Amino acid sequence: MKSSIPFFLFLASFSAFSQSKNLSFSRQNIASESYESVGTFDVDGDGNLDLISGSYWYKGPEFMERKMIGQVKRFGEYYEDFSTIPLDVNEDGKMDFITGGWFEGTLTWKENPGNGSEWLVHKIAETGNIETTRAWDIDGDGVIEIVPNTPGKPLAYFKKTGAGQFEKYPVHEIQGHGLGFGDMNGDGRGDLIITEGWLEAPADLKNGEWILHEDFKLDHAGIPVIITDLNKDGLNDLIVGQGHDYGLVWMEQKKNSSSITFEKHEIDPFQSQYHTMEWVDLDGDGQEELVTGKRYRAHNGNDPGGKDDVGLYYFKWNGSSFTKNIISFGEPLNGKGTGLYFSVADLNKDGKQDIAVAGKDGLVVFWQK
Repeated sequence: MKSSIPFFLFLASFSAFSQSKNLSFSRQNIASESYESVGTFDVDGDGNLDLISGSYWYKGPEFMERKMIGQVKRFGEYYEDFSTIPLDVNEDGKMDFITGGWFEGTLTWKENPGNGSEWLVHKIAETGNIETTRAWDIDGDGVIEIVPNTPGKPLAYFKKTGAGQFEKYPVHEIQGHGLGFGDMNGDGRGDLIITEGWLEAPADLKNGEWILHEDFKLDHAGIPVIITDLNKDGLNDLIVGQGHDYGLVWMEQKKNSSSITFEKHEIDPFQSQYHTMEWVDLDGDGQEELVTGKRYRAHNGNDPGGKDDVGLYYFKWNGSSFTKNIISFGEPLNGKGTGLYFSVADLNKDGKQDIAVAGKDGLVVFWQK
């Protein structure tokens, strides 16, 4: 179905895309801007989740009314907005968010004013080029830490220590393209995954040393790398997409008395630019599904497969392998690709998980039917 596109906003349109026997989705085009990140949280305190993407937020649950956050700088095809991590940074009861970008290399938080004015931008740190940023509770205190992926630069995370205050925790002298978090050796502490291997967390995160185990190489891995025990053998495995090439695999951890190894299993070798993914229970059966897709124009269309059709998928795990299910697929603006950061949430309070996904091909919500 085609519709005319105003200067800044798609007309709402709905079409079924899923080919799965279990789940189906309808599509709502929200906006045509080419921001690559979208988050979900309650901006205005009305009890409904809103969409936050680039220079704007969209009032839920219809997302037809949009309001200014503040103009995001543009560098060629890219906007300097590579994540949307919700966190009440200044502890005023209003949700703020954390972002940053490649070109300015600065990790920032944007302050929710709560009164309709533009959001103030505050610097957390100058980190170097940010591919994207993720957040995990690294120290287990119930509050997320902020972890930017800065290829070719040191790996560190930032812990909120008070209202508007962050402390930097260095981890490793350099990192590549890719980042994940999970307990790799079963010691109860969360380890960090980088492209060169996994970094074993010390007991004392402030003063201890993270130990690099070069048990694998992940090339230009997507962000995040998923860490989960897929085959229920008590050992955490990896799910890895290639952010700038073809390939999506899971890597089975095998362990003996002296070493850890990983056996690679193909999930989908036929799609390129699996740059971001989420591991979430879409159908409510208690088992997570892998939600991911092809990032549209990741390197301005110059990556292997960069000009292929785009798609958004969920992969169902059956205990030994994955089945690919199409949510959207086709030429850009007909199919839908991903950007750098998307969100899965129950956006209309019907008990079903919906998907909000941004990218250079626009902002779209896929409503689970």
